[in-house]
Amino acid sequence: MLKPIDAGRAVAGNPERAPAVRWALASLSLSMLLSSLGISIANVALPTLAQAFDASFQAVQWIVLAYLLAITTLIVSVGRLGDITGRRRLLLAGLFLFTVASVLCGVAPTLWLLIAARAAQGLAAAIMMVLTMAFVGEIVPKARTGSAMGLLGTMSAIGTALGPSLCGLLIAGAGWRAIFLVNVPLGLLAFCLAYRYLPADCRGLKTDRAGFDVVGTLLLALTLGAYALAMTIGRGSFGPLNLALLVAAVFAAGFFVLVEARVASPLIRLAAFGNAMLSASLAMSALVATVMMATLVIGPFYLSRALGLDAAVVGIVMSVGPLVAALTGVPAGRIADRFGAGRMTIVGLIAIAAGCFILSMMPAMSGIPGYIVPIAVITSGYALFQTANNTAVMSDISPDQRGVISGLLNSSRNLGFVTGASVMGAVFAFASEAIDIATARPDAVATGMRITFAVAAILIVGALAVAVGGRALAARPSLPGVS
Repeated sequence: MLKPIDAGRAVAGNPERAPAVRWALASLSLSMLLSSLGISIANVALPTLAQAFDASFQAVQWIVLAYLLAITTLIVSVGRLGDITGRRRLLLAGLFLFTVASVLCGVAPTLWLLIAARAAQGLAAAIMMVLTMAFVGEIVPKARTGSAMGLLGTMSAIGTALGPSLCGLLIAGAGWRAIFLVNVPLGLLAFCLAYRYLPADCRGLKTDRAGFDVVGTLLLALTLGAYALAMTIGRGSFGPLNLALLVAAVFAAGFFVLVEARVASPLIRLAAFGNAMLSASLAMSALVATVMMATLVIGPFYLSRALGLDAAVVGIVMSVGPLVAALTGVPAGRIADRFGAGRMTIVGLIAIAAGCFILSMMPAMSGIPGYIVPIAVITSGYALFQTANNTAVMSDISPDQRGVISGLLNSSRNLGFVTGASVMGAVFAFASEAIDIATARPDAVATGMRITFAVAAILIVGALAVAVGGRALAARPSLPGVS
């Protein structure tokens, strides 16, 4: 029988153990698929769940929000915990928790028990998202890191795209409980593959760790949670509660920095942000995610109101973006390996900016093709950017920091998503000059879409400036005595 430590030794490039590496990648891919599927699979079911539990729409929204908040608030902390306790051990625990939480979701007798189970599922998903990326450096050679990152990106896109359609089929055929129970056999398969083929944790991993930073973890969770809530509650309005949460996030962030500067074993080493490449990558990831969320927030309104499409056609057109991302993920990884991750990060940003610029100039009379073509350009550029950016960061990180850095990358992307849903939605509403977008005139919606994507293009130009500046700073030789 192949032992985990044997699989780990096979990773260094021994061709005789290539099957073990492929099965290890399969376990990581399945973990990424499940965690991404959990984000999108419940959205379509919200009306059904509101009826099943006799609850308001605002109440059942917490089924989605609890999952997202758990991921956003804990994703950095679980990465650090994996660095301390061992990534294989924690990933197996995450897969087990995800499977058990899926069972609890499927059998939940009340709405609030379902929401609690979804929060537990979100915690497990945070572990799975972070550690799949962190494991890449252990199981594939550095020269193939981009290809592996591209595969994970493809699985993430497939999971996100598959969620709504799979949810509809399962609800129609077996009821709402099936959308959670479908995770159980997949979770068990991922657990078995990970248990057998992932490399065993190194015994010396804890040598320089004084312990887990509990205070820093709580402060960071408070910061991220308060910010995410400030950007999502209120159904598009920004009231006193949103402002209070935003102020709480700022104060919590300030306390977090003070604690991290003094604690013996910090959750995040603040000196890491002195690395120009890392800081630039995190900033770019947040900006790009903000823009990508605009395609999901604005697209349905533009297609239905400005182009007059019915719901079924809107769904088909909206699936083009995730499909393009899924198809281009693996090729993007190979391109990043061949031509360099830093260079391909810039190429990806240029493609996103070009797509946004085209959308900002596109008249509504161009119809569906006029929307699909630039969206395909944007999403293919996003697949290249995401793969290359993650590769550039993760390929040069020391093994004891892979978990926390992976957590930071995922956190910056999630914060970009929640910011995009709020900020880009507000820009769209303002540019459309409508109190209620759902009843806005078609020409006003088309104008709002063009203005919003003009703003999006400016944000991506800003990300390009960050990319060029970060590369320049990273290439600059350090002064004597300066690290």
